[in-house]
Amino acid sequence: MDSPPDEIDVLKTQVAALTARVYQLEQRSGVSSEARPQAIPSAPQRPPGTPAAKTTLPPPAAEVGAGSPSPDTIASPQRPSGRSQPHFPSSRKYEDTGLEKKIGQFWLNRIGIVAVLVGVSYFLKYAFENNWIGPGGRVAIGLLAGIGLVIWSEKFRHRGHVAFSYSLKAAGIGTLYLSLWGAFQIYHLIPAAAAFSAMVIVTAATIVLALTQDAELLASFALAGGFATPVLLSTGENHEAVLFSYVILLDLAILAMAVYKPWRRLLWGSFAGTIILYIGWCSDYYSKDQRPLTVCFTALFAAIFATIPLASPYEESKRFTGPSVTLTIIPLFNAVLFFLALYEMYLGETLTLTWFALALAAVYLGIAASFKKRFPKKDTTFIHLLHVAIAIAFITIAIPLKLEGQWITISWLVESAALLWISVKTQTDFLRYLASTALLLGLFRLLFYDHIRTETFLFNLRFSTYLVAIAVLGGIAFFGKKHASEHEMPLLHLAAVGVNFLALIALTLEVSDYFARRMPASGNHFVFYRQNQLAIARDFSYSAIWLIYGAILMAIGFRKRSALVRWQALILIAFTIAKVFMYDVSQLGGTYRIVSFIALGAVLLAISFIYQRDWLKLSSDSSGKSA
Repeated sequence: MDSPPDEIDVLKTQVAALTARVYQLEQRSGVSSEARPQAIPSAPQRPPGTPAAKTTLPPPAAEVGAGSPSPDTIASPQRPSGRSQPHFPSSRKYEDTGLEKKIGQFWLNRIGIVAVLVGVSYFLKYAFENNWIGPGGRVAIGLLAGIGLVIWSEKFRHRGHVAFSYSLKAAGIGTLYLSLWGAFQIYHLIPAAAAFSAMVIVTAATIVLALTQDAELLASFALAGGFATPVLLSTGENHEAVLFSYVILLDLAILAMAVYKPWRRLLWGSFAGTIILYIGWCSDYYSKDQRPLTVCFTALFAAIFATIPLASPYEESKRFTGPSVTLTIIPLFNAVLFFLALYEMYLGETLTLTWFALALAAVYLGIAASFKKRFPKKDTTFIHLLHVAIAIAFITIAIPLKLEGQWITISWLVESAALLWISVKTQTDFLRYLASTALLLGLFRLLFYDHIRTETFLFNLRFSTYLVAIAVLGGIAFFGKKHASEHEMPLLHLAAVGVNFLALIALTLEVSDYFARRMPASGNHFVFYRQNQLAIARDFSYSAIWLIYGAILMAIGFRKRSALVRWQALILIAFTIAKVFMYDVSQLGGTYRIVSFIALGAVLLAISFIYQRDWLKLSSDSSGKSA
């Protein structure tokens, strides 16, 4: 058991620690304390050999706080009777001061500002209605109020109320625009040039504020006010050069902001504002004698928005395989709308439009190359291929503008072959889709649009067009085996089927036109007899061509051991059988009927003999599979 002097030392140490804690709590809660904590007395010297008392010291006063026991739970030493216990102020009443402070400092402040603004607006309205203030005074009040709101907003921004500060700036900027508009449009106090210059200054000042304060919201105010300026100051007169020069400068300013700040949404506003002002001007003032100047300004607009992918900063966190909508949609819309504007201005002048389309194709190919060169170590595939696709689309458009008839079809077919070759060499799968589109356009036009009569057998433009289509599909089926993936193999088979399908159509059309050229016009009985004989010969020729073609296909199928080719031959021969038994037997007469059935029977027997001899070992394959 500890000696009495040791117990007194322990009690003194605990009292000193508790006093320090109480002082710290009083300082935190705001309660003043006259007495400062005393230094912890040092323990008296013990005689040598006296064992030290075992004490458990409380944690240091600096640790009192979160996670430490509250003053109410700290065990204090026993005090003599008759002395009052020290009172620790409760912290609960201080918890309620946060909401009270927010209401008093923020909510009431903002409500008061709104109330003052509403009251002032009612006062001004009443003063205007009673002619207390003249037009000049009204404009001056508006300008001063706008400037005052902008300056006043800075006070709130410095205090950390950024959102409220921007709201005041928006009100001030809007007041300035409306005051200048009223000075020019309503009261005619200043000329248009002065009002226009003043609004430009307001727009420029807003842009400066947006950049210095890093506020996209202020930049959007500048954009809206900038594009509203020509509308607010419109006099109903044609000022094309001034209007479009101003819009170009505004677009360049917005583009510059988007370069140095990640504010791509502003580009959408700039793009939409330019289109609206351009369409509004063209619908009211454009005429053909203004075309050179209008084309120049239109090209400048298109050039600004075409450079968006090159001017926009590359974001490390965003791969260009999934880029922002701004980098994809705006260049695409820009190209489409620019060519539509040119088409409207040069309607009927196909040669000029052709050169424009080819020039745009070259420009977008250059942008694609520049974009890839600017970011050589980044994945820019999507944007690069998007511009390549736009260029190819312009080339595809230029073909029908410059060419006519079968030459359009041939050009699209050749274009598809060229794109496929480039896609294989560059290993760009995206170009295969563009090549497929051009190929489908060419085939659709060949089958459903190019209906012309020929004057020579086989040696004519139509048959040559079919040969080009057959060559393209044949090249796909033959060379594609080396480069196509597994899921693309059905497309190669479809191309092979297409080769035979087009060949049959081409030969059938040649036979049809051959007999049509020899068919006499309606007339007497002899002419009718001649027409009937030619029709019989034509129908027999159809059966003969299909049967011979089917036999050749079957021979190729056996030689190449290709089931796909043999099945095509079987389907064609089956179709020919149906024609011979259902049509030729009733329509053809004499020699033609005999030859049709004998030839068909001979071909069928020959094919049946080959299958019976089992040259392809089909029976062993089937038995092996069944086993």
